[in-house]
Amino acid sequence: MKERQFPIDRVIEPMQKFMHQEKAGGIVLGICVVIALFLANSPWSEQYFHLLEHKLAFWSEGTLFMEYSIHHWINDGLMAIFFFVVGLELKREFIGGELSSPRKALLPIVAAIGGMVVPAGIYLLFNSSPEVHSGWGIPMATDIAFALGVLYLLGDRIPLSLKVFLTALAIVDDLGAVVVIAFFYTSDISAVSLAIGLAFVLAMYIGNRMGVRSILFYAIFGIGGVWTAFLLSGVHATIAAVIAAFTIPANVKVRESLYIARVQDRLNRFRELDENNKIPTLTSDQMNILEDIKRDTNWAIPPLQQLEYAMHPFVTFLILPIFALANAGVSLDLDMDQLFSTNVAIGVALGLLVGKVVGVVGFTLLFAKLGIAQFPTGMNFKSLLGLGLLAAIGFTMSLFITSLAFTHPVYIVQAKIGIFGASIVGGVLGFFFLRAVTSAKQ
Repeated sequence: MKERQFPIDRVIEPMQKFMHQEKAGGIVLGICVVIALFLANSPWSEQYFHLLEHKLAFWSEGTLFMEYSIHHWINDGLMAIFFFVVGLELKREFIGGELSSPRKALLPIVAAIGGMVVPAGIYLLFNSSPEVHSGWGIPMATDIAFALGVLYLLGDRIPLSLKVFLTALAIVDDLGAVVVIAFFYTSDISAVSLAIGLAFVLAMYIGNRMGVRSILFYAIFGIGGVWTAFLLSGVHATIAAVIAAFTIPANVKVRESLYIARVQDRLNRFRELDENNKIPTLTSDQMNILEDIKRDTNWAIPPLQQLEYAMHPFVTFLILPIFALANAGVSLDLDMDQLFSTNVAIGVALGLLVGKVVGVVGFTLLFAKLGIAQFPTGMNFKSLLGLGLLAAIGFTMSLFITSLAFTHPVYIVQAKIGIFGASIVGGVLGFFFLRAVTSAKQ
Protein backbone atom coordinates (compact mmCIF):
# COMPACT_ATOMS: atom_id res chain seq x y z
CA MET A 1 0.00 0.00 0.00
CA LYS A 2 1.42 3.35 -1.03
CA GLU A 3 1.61 6.38 1.23
CA ARG A 4 -1.06 8.99 0.71
CA GLN A 5 0.25 11.82 -1.45
CA PHE A 6 -0.64 15.48 -0.89
CA PRO A 7 0.04 18.37 -3.32
CA ILE A 8 2.76 19.76 -1.03
CA ASP A 9 4.65 16.44 -1.30
CA ARG A 10 5.31 17.16 -4.98
CA VAL A 11 7.20 20.28 -3.91
CA ILE A 12 8.98 18.88 -0.86
CA GLU A 13 10.08 15.45 -2.12
CA PRO A 14 12.41 16.70 -4.91
CA MET A 15 14.02 19.09 -2.42
CA GLN A 16 14.50 16.30 0.11
CA LYS A 17 16.04 14.01 -2.52
CA PHE A 18 18.48 16.76 -3.54
CA MET A 19 19.44 17.54 0.06
CA HIS A 20 20.22 13.89 0.77
CA GLN A 21 22.69 13.69 -2.11
CA GLU A 22 26.31 13.89 -0.97
CA LYS A 23 27.19 16.41 -3.68
CA ALA A 24 24.31 18.76 -2.86
CA GLY A 25 26.18 20.65 -0.13
CA GLY A 26 29.11 21.38 -2.43
CA ILE A 27 26.78 22.58 -5.19
CA VAL A 28 24.94 25.00 -2.88
CA LEU A 29 28.23 26.22 -1.44
CA GLY A 30 29.60 26.81 -4.95
CA ILE A 31 26.51 28.82 -5.93
CA CYS A 32 26.91 31.03 -2.85
CA VAL A 33 30.57 31.65 -3.70
CA VAL A 34 29.53 32.85 -7.16
CA ILE A 35 26.82 35.09 -5.66
CA ALA A 36 29.30 36.60 -3.17
CA LEU A 37 31.82 37.29 -5.93
CA PHE A 38 29.09 38.86 -8.05
CA LEU A 39 27.93 41.13 -5.22
CA ALA A 40 31.50 42.17 -4.42
CA ASN A 41 32.08 43.19 -8.02
CA SER A 42 28.65 44.68 -8.80
CA PRO A 43 27.22 48.21 -8.48
CA TRP A 44 25.95 47.05 -5.04
CA SER A 45 29.40 46.16 -3.70
CA GLU A 46 29.49 49.10 -1.28
CA GLN A 47 26.14 48.11 0.23
CA TYR A 48 27.27 44.47 0.38
CA PHE A 49 30.40 45.23 2.40
CA HIS A 50 28.64 47.89 4.51
CA LEU A 51 25.92 45.41 5.51
CA LEU A 52 28.50 42.93 6.80
CA GLU A 53 30.04 45.62 9.02
CA HIS A 54 26.69 46.62 10.52
CA LYS A 55 26.74 46.18 14.31
CA LEU A 56 24.38 43.93 16.27
CA ALA A 57 24.24 43.80 20.06
CA PHE A 58 22.13 42.77 23.04
CA TRP A 59 20.32 45.55 24.92
CA SER A 60 19.78 45.50 28.66
CA GLU A 61 18.76 48.40 30.91
CA GLY A 62 20.06 51.03 28.53
CA THR A 63 23.41 49.28 27.96
CA LEU A 64 24.70 47.50 24.88
CA PHE A 65 26.81 44.40 25.35
CA MET A 66 28.38 41.82 23.03
CA GLU A 67 28.30 44.39 20.23
CA TYR A 68 29.81 42.82 17.11
CA SER A 69 29.50 43.23 13.36
CA ILE A 70 27.26 40.90 11.34
CA HIS A 71 30.45 39.45 9.83
CA HIS A 72 31.78 38.75 13.33
CA TRP A 73 28.50 37.14 14.45
CA ILE A 74 28.60 34.87 11.39
CA ASN A 75 32.20 33.80 11.95
CA ASP A 76 32.02 33.43 15.73
CA GLY A 77 28.35 32.58 16.15
CA LEU A 78 26.99 30.65 13.19
CA MET A 79 30.33 28.96 12.54
CA ALA A 80 30.33 27.73 16.13
CA ILE A 81 27.31 25.63 15.11
CA PHE A 82 29.35 24.25 12.21
CA PHE A 83 32.21 23.37 14.58
CA PHE A 84 29.73 21.78 16.98
CA VAL A 85 28.66 19.38 14.23
CA VAL A 86 32.35 18.80 13.42
CA GLY A 87 32.84 17.87 17.08
CA LEU A 88 29.89 15.46 16.95
CA GLU A 89 31.35 13.82 13.83
CA LEU A 90 34.76 13.54 15.47
CA LYS A 91 33.36 11.89 18.59
CA ARG A 92 31.30 9.46 16.51
CA GLU A 93 34.34 8.54 14.40
CA PHE A 94 36.47 7.99 17.51
CA ILE A 95 33.81 5.80 19.15
CA GLY A 96 32.69 3.59 16.29
CA GLY A 97 33.83 4.99 12.96
CA GLU A 98 36.97 5.02 10.82
CA LEU A 99 39.07 6.43 13.68
CA SER A 100 37.89 3.91 16.29
CA SER A 101 40.91 1.58 15.99
CA PRO A 102 44.58 2.41 15.42
CA ARG A 103 44.80 0.11 12.40
CA LYS A 104 41.85 1.74 10.62
CA ALA A 105 42.81 5.27 11.62
CA LEU A 106 46.55 5.28 11.05
CA LEU A 107 46.73 5.91 7.30
CA PRO A 108 44.18 8.78 7.07
CA ILE A 109 45.71 10.33 10.20
CA VAL A 110 49.17 10.17 8.64
CA ALA A 111 47.82 11.59 5.37
CA ALA A 112 46.09 14.42 7.20
CA ILE A 113 49.24 15.29 9.19
CA GLY A 114 51.28 15.38 6.01
CA GLY A 115 48.57 17.51 4.41
CA MET A 116 48.89 20.03 7.25
CA VAL A 117 52.63 20.14 7.92
CA VAL A 118 53.89 20.44 4.34
CA PRO A 119 51.47 23.25 3.29
CA ALA A 120 52.35 25.25 6.42
CA GLY A 121 56.06 24.78 5.66
CA ILE A 122 55.65 25.93 2.05
CA TYR A 123 53.73 29.02 3.16
CA LEU A 124 56.42 29.96 5.69
CA LEU A 125 59.11 29.38 3.05
CA PHE A 126 57.59 32.24 1.05
CA ASN A 127 56.35 34.35 3.98
CA SER A 128 58.85 34.47 6.79
CA SER A 129 58.41 38.19 7.55
CA PRO A 130 56.61 38.89 10.87
CA GLU A 131 53.69 40.85 9.37
CA VAL A 132 52.46 37.96 7.19
CA HIS A 133 53.86 34.76 8.73
CA SER A 134 50.67 34.32 10.83
CA GLY A 135 48.93 33.05 7.70
CA TRP A 136 50.73 29.69 7.88
CA GLY A 137 47.55 27.97 9.09
CA ILE A 138 45.50 29.00 6.03
CA PRO A 139 46.69 26.31 3.56
CA MET A 140 46.52 23.54 6.18
CA ALA A 141 42.76 23.00 5.85
CA THR A 142 40.71 20.80 3.51
CA ASP A 143 37.08 21.66 2.81
CA ILE A 144 35.21 18.41 3.41
CA ALA A 145 31.97 19.59 1.75
CA PHE A 146 33.61 20.63 -1.51
CA ALA A 147 36.11 17.75 -1.66
CA LEU A 148 33.49 15.06 -1.06
CA GLY A 149 31.05 16.86 -3.34
CA VAL A 150 33.53 16.61 -6.22
CA LEU A 151 34.30 12.97 -5.36
CA TYR A 152 30.62 12.01 -5.35
CA LEU A 153 30.12 13.65 -8.73
CA LEU A 154 32.14 10.74 -10.10
CA GLY A 155 29.49 8.29 -8.89
CA ASP A 156 30.26 4.58 -9.08
CA ARG A 157 33.69 5.16 -10.57
CA ILE A 158 35.00 5.70 -7.06
CA PRO A 159 35.24 2.72 -4.66
CA LEU A 160 33.67 3.19 -1.25
CA SER A 161 37.10 2.76 0.34
CA LEU A 162 38.36 5.94 -1.33
CA LYS A 163 35.33 7.91 -0.15
CA VAL A 164 35.83 6.63 3.39
CA PHE A 165 39.56 7.44 3.26
CA LEU A 166 38.95 11.04 2.11
CA THR A 167 36.20 11.50 4.71
CA ALA A 168 38.44 10.27 7.53
CA LEU A 169 41.34 12.40 6.26
CA ALA A 170 39.13 15.51 6.15
CA ILE A 171 37.77 14.84 9.65
CA VAL A 172 41.29 14.53 11.09
CA ASP A 173 42.20 17.65 9.13
CA ASP A 174 39.29 19.47 10.81
CA LEU A 175 40.55 18.32 14.21
CA GLY A 176 44.00 19.67 13.31
CA ALA A 177 42.44 23.00 12.32
CA VAL A 178 40.62 23.15 15.66
CA VAL A 179 43.88 22.54 17.54
CA VAL A 180 45.68 25.19 15.47
CA ILE A 181 42.92 27.73 16.15
CA ALA A 182 42.95 26.92 19.87
CA PHE A 183 46.69 27.35 20.34
CA PHE A 184 47.72 29.90 17.71
CA TYR A 185 44.72 32.05 16.79
CA THR A 186 43.37 33.28 20.10
CA SER A 187 43.54 36.76 21.59
CA ASP A 188 44.39 37.79 25.15
CA ILE A 189 42.79 35.27 27.47
CA SER A 190 40.50 36.15 30.39
CA ALA A 191 41.16 33.46 32.97
CA VAL A 192 37.88 34.16 34.79
CA SER A 193 35.70 33.79 31.68
CA LEU A 194 37.62 30.68 30.61
CA ALA A 195 37.17 29.13 34.06
CA ILE A 196 33.42 29.82 33.90
CA GLY A 197 33.24 28.21 30.48
CA LEU A 198 35.11 25.12 31.68
CA ALA A 199 32.78 24.91 34.70
CA PHE A 200 29.82 24.69 32.31
CA VAL A 201 31.68 22.00 30.33
CA LEU A 202 32.12 20.06 33.58
CA ALA A 203 28.39 20.42 34.31
CA MET A 204 27.58 19.03 30.85
CA TYR A 205 29.97 16.13 31.39
CA ILE A 206 28.42 15.35 34.78
CA GLY A 207 24.98 15.48 33.16
CA ASN A 208 26.20 12.96 30.59
CA ARG A 209 27.51 10.60 33.26
CA MET A 210 24.26 10.90 35.24
CA GLY A 211 22.25 9.85 32.19
CA VAL A 212 20.78 13.22 31.20
CA ARG A 213 19.64 12.89 27.57
CA SER A 214 17.68 16.13 27.18
CA ILE A 215 18.82 18.12 24.15
CA LEU A 216 17.46 21.26 25.85
CA PHE A 217 19.79 20.73 28.83
CA TYR A 218 22.87 20.57 26.62
CA ALA A 219 21.67 23.49 24.47
CA ILE A 220 21.20 25.80 27.48
CA PHE A 221 24.53 24.89 29.08
CA GLY A 222 26.38 24.75 25.76
CA ILE A 223 25.17 28.02 24.24
CA GLY A 224 24.29 30.08 27.31
CA GLY A 225 27.28 28.86 29.29
CA VAL A 226 30.21 27.39 27.35
CA TRP A 227 29.95 29.37 24.09
CA THR A 228 29.24 32.73 25.75
CA ALA A 229 32.04 32.34 28.30
CA PHE A 230 34.58 31.29 25.66
CA LEU A 231 33.51 34.18 23.41
CA LEU A 232 34.30 36.61 26.24
CA SER A 233 37.46 34.77 27.33
CA GLY A 234 39.57 35.36 24.21
CA VAL A 235 39.74 31.66 23.33
CA HIS A 236 37.98 31.37 20.01
CA ALA A 237 34.31 30.51 20.48
CA THR A 238 34.43 27.72 17.90
CA ILE A 239 36.67 25.75 20.28
CA ALA A 240 33.85 25.88 22.83
CA ALA A 241 31.55 24.26 20.28
CA VAL A 242 33.90 21.31 19.72
CA ILE A 243 34.48 20.79 23.46
CA ALA A 244 30.72 20.97 24.13
CA ALA A 245 30.08 18.40 21.38
CA PHE A 246 32.31 15.88 23.15
CA THR A 247 30.07 16.02 26.24
CA ILE A 248 26.97 14.90 24.29
CA PRO A 249 25.96 11.32 25.21
CA ALA A 250 26.76 8.70 22.58
CA ASN A 251 25.10 5.74 24.31
CA VAL A 252 21.58 4.34 23.97
CA LYS A 253 18.97 3.73 26.66
CA VAL A 254 17.40 0.78 24.79
CA ARG A 255 19.68 -1.64 22.99
CA GLU A 256 18.90 -2.77 19.44
CA SER A 257 17.69 -6.30 20.30
CA LEU A 258 15.35 -5.05 23.04
CA TYR A 259 14.11 -2.25 20.79
CA ILE A 260 13.22 -4.69 18.00
CA ALA A 261 11.37 -6.99 20.41
CA ARG A 262 9.41 -4.13 21.95
CA VAL A 263 8.45 -2.57 18.62
CA GLN A 264 7.35 -5.91 17.15
CA ASP A 265 5.20 -6.63 20.20
CA ARG A 266 3.59 -3.19 20.07
CA LEU A 267 3.01 -3.37 16.32
CA ASN A 268 1.21 -6.68 16.79
CA ARG A 269 -1.01 -5.09 19.45
CA PHE A 270 -1.59 -2.09 17.21
CA ARG A 271 -2.62 -4.38 14.34
CA GLU A 272 -5.14 -6.17 16.56
CA LEU A 273 -6.64 -2.89 17.71
CA ASP A 274 -6.74 -1.57 14.14
CA GLU A 275 -8.85 -4.55 13.01
CA ASN A 276 -11.50 -3.66 15.59
CA ASN A 277 -11.39 0.09 14.95
CA LYS A 278 -14.33 1.11 12.74
CA ILE A 279 -13.60 4.86 12.73
CA PRO A 280 -10.94 6.66 10.60
CA THR A 281 -9.19 8.21 13.61
CA LEU A 282 -7.00 6.42 16.15
CA THR A 283 -8.26 5.14 19.47
CA SER A 284 -6.63 6.17 22.75
CA ASP A 285 -5.06 2.70 23.04
CA GLN A 286 -3.56 3.04 19.56
CA MET A 287 -2.22 6.50 20.43
CA ASN A 288 -0.60 5.08 23.57
CA ILE A 289 1.08 2.33 21.56
CA LEU A 290 2.45 4.83 19.02
CA GLU A 291 3.72 7.05 21.84
CA ASP A 292 5.49 4.03 23.36
CA ILE A 293 7.10 3.25 19.99
CA LYS A 294 8.17 6.88 19.62
CA ARG A 295 9.69 6.88 23.14
CA ASP A 296 11.57 3.63 22.52
CA THR A 297 12.82 4.98 19.19
CA ASN A 298 14.20 8.07 20.90
CA TRP A 299 15.84 5.87 23.54
CA ALA A 300 17.38 3.68 20.82
CA ILE A 301 19.07 6.65 19.12
CA PRO A 302 22.17 8.16 20.81
CA PRO A 303 21.64 11.90 21.46
CA LEU A 304 24.93 12.52 19.64
CA GLN A 305 23.67 10.96 16.42
CA GLN A 306 20.22 12.47 16.86
CA LEU A 307 21.78 15.93 17.00
CA GLU A 308 24.22 15.27 14.19
CA TYR A 309 21.48 13.93 11.90
CA ALA A 310 19.14 16.84 12.70
CA MET A 311 21.77 19.59 12.42
CA HIS A 312 23.70 18.41 9.39
CA PRO A 313 21.21 19.73 6.78
CA PHE A 314 20.91 22.99 8.75
CA VAL A 315 24.68 23.45 8.68
CA THR A 316 25.10 22.32 5.08
CA PHE A 317 22.28 24.32 3.55
CA LEU A 318 22.15 27.39 5.80
CA ILE A 319 25.23 27.96 7.97
CA LEU A 320 27.92 27.26 5.35
CA PRO A 321 26.10 29.13 2.54
CA ILE A 322 25.73 32.20 4.81
CA PHE A 323 29.42 31.91 5.72
CA ALA A 324 30.31 31.77 2.01
CA LEU A 325 28.15 34.79 1.22
CA ALA A 326 29.87 36.75 3.99
CA ASN A 327 33.46 35.66 3.33
CA ALA A 328 33.85 34.81 -0.35
CA GLY A 329 33.18 38.31 -1.64
CA VAL A 330 36.44 39.63 -3.10
CA SER A 331 36.71 42.58 -5.45
CA LEU A 332 38.47 41.42 -8.61
CA ASP A 333 39.37 44.98 -9.54
CA LEU A 334 42.87 44.28 -8.33
CA ASP A 335 46.12 46.11 -8.68
CA MET A 336 48.61 43.39 -9.64
CA ASP A 337 51.39 45.20 -7.80
CA GLN A 338 49.22 45.25 -4.67
CA LEU A 339 48.18 41.63 -5.09
CA PHE A 340 51.81 40.52 -5.18
CA SER A 341 53.17 43.14 -2.76
CA THR A 342 53.72 40.14 -0.46
CA ASN A 343 53.94 36.42 -1.11
CA VAL A 344 50.72 35.65 0.79
CA ALA A 345 48.73 34.68 -2.33
CA ILE A 346 51.60 32.58 -3.70
CA GLY A 347 52.26 30.93 -0.32
CA VAL A 348 48.61 30.04 0.19
CA ALA A 349 48.12 28.79 -3.40
CA LEU A 350 51.29 26.68 -3.47
CA GLY A 351 50.69 25.51 0.09
CA LEU A 352 47.30 24.13 -0.90
CA LEU A 353 47.98 22.94 -4.43
CA VAL A 354 51.51 21.60 -3.98
CA GLY A 355 51.77 21.15 -0.23
CA LYS A 356 48.54 19.20 0.15
CA VAL A 357 49.38 16.82 -2.68
CA VAL A 358 52.98 16.27 -1.56
CA GLY A 359 51.98 15.95 2.10
CA VAL A 360 49.02 13.61 1.64
CA VAL A 361 50.62 11.42 -1.04
CA GLY A 362 54.15 11.52 0.36
CA PHE A 363 53.31 10.66 3.98
CA THR A 364 50.85 7.94 2.91
CA LEU A 365 53.37 6.31 0.57
CA LEU A 366 56.11 6.51 3.17
CA PHE A 367 54.09 4.65 5.80
CA ALA A 368 52.85 2.13 3.25
CA LYS A 369 56.38 1.44 1.96
CA LEU A 370 57.68 1.01 5.51
CA GLY A 371 54.95 -1.57 6.10
CA ILE A 372 53.49 0.40 9.02
CA ALA A 373 50.11 0.75 7.28
CA GLN A 374 48.39 -0.70 4.22
CA PHE A 375 46.47 0.89 1.38
CA PRO A 376 42.72 0.30 1.72
CA THR A 377 41.18 -2.03 -0.86
CA GLY A 378 40.69 -0.25 -4.18
CA MET A 379 43.37 2.39 -3.62
CA ASN A 380 46.54 2.67 -5.69
CA PHE A 381 49.08 5.42 -6.32
CA LYS A 382 47.02 7.08 -9.06
CA SER A 383 43.81 7.25 -7.05
CA LEU A 384 45.79 8.49 -4.02
CA LEU A 385 47.22 11.27 -6.18
CA GLY A 386 43.68 12.21 -7.24
CA LEU A 387 42.58 12.37 -3.59
CA GLY A 388 45.60 14.55 -2.84
CA LEU A 389 44.42 17.00 -5.50
CA LEU A 390 40.93 17.09 -4.00
CA ALA A 391 42.47 17.73 -0.57
CA ALA A 392 43.81 20.98 -2.05
CA ILE A 393 40.26 22.36 -1.93
CA GLY A 394 40.62 24.45 1.20
CA PHE A 395 37.68 26.77 0.92
CA THR A 396 35.62 26.97 4.15
CA MET A 397 38.30 26.30 6.77
CA SER A 398 40.93 28.29 4.89
CA LEU A 399 38.67 31.33 4.64
CA PHE A 400 37.81 30.98 8.31
CA ILE A 401 41.45 30.87 9.39
CA THR A 402 42.16 33.84 7.09
CA SER A 403 39.68 35.88 9.14
CA LEU A 404 41.65 34.95 12.28
CA ALA A 405 45.15 35.31 10.86
CA PHE A 406 44.90 38.77 9.27
CA THR A 407 43.26 42.11 9.98
CA HIS A 408 44.93 44.00 7.11
CA PRO A 409 42.44 44.05 4.19
CA VAL A 410 45.18 43.67 1.56
CA TYR A 411 46.52 40.48 3.15
CA ILE A 412 42.97 39.11 3.47
CA VAL A 413 42.32 39.68 -0.25
CA GLN A 414 45.66 38.14 -1.18
CA ALA A 415 44.91 35.05 0.92
CA LYS A 416 41.42 34.68 -0.56
CA ILE A 417 42.76 34.89 -4.12
CA GLY A 418 45.28 32.17 -3.27
CA ILE A 419 42.53 30.01 -1.73
CA PHE A 420 40.19 30.42 -4.69
CA GLY A 421 42.89 29.77 -7.28
CA ALA A 422 44.26 26.64 -5.61
CA SER A 423 40.82 25.24 -4.72
CA ILE A 424 39.50 25.63 -8.26
CA VAL A 425 42.60 24.13 -9.88
CA GLY A 426 42.81 21.31 -7.33
CA GLY A 427 39.12 20.46 -7.67
CA VAL A 428 39.12 20.48 -11.47
CA LEU A 429 42.39 18.53 -11.79
CA GLY A 430 41.30 16.05 -9.12
CA PHE A 431 37.96 15.44 -10.83
CA PHE A 432 39.35 14.84 -14.32
CA PHE A 433 42.36 12.89 -13.08
CA LEU A 434 40.22 10.51 -11.00
CA ARG A 435 37.77 10.11 -13.86
CA ALA A 436 40.65 9.16 -16.15
CA VAL A 437 42.28 6.65 -13.82
CA THR A 438 39.14 4.92 -12.50
CA SER A 439 36.71 2.70 -14.39
CA ALA A 440 32.99 3.38 -14.73
CA LYS A 441 32.12 0.37 -12.57
CA GLN A 442 33.77 -0.93 -9.47
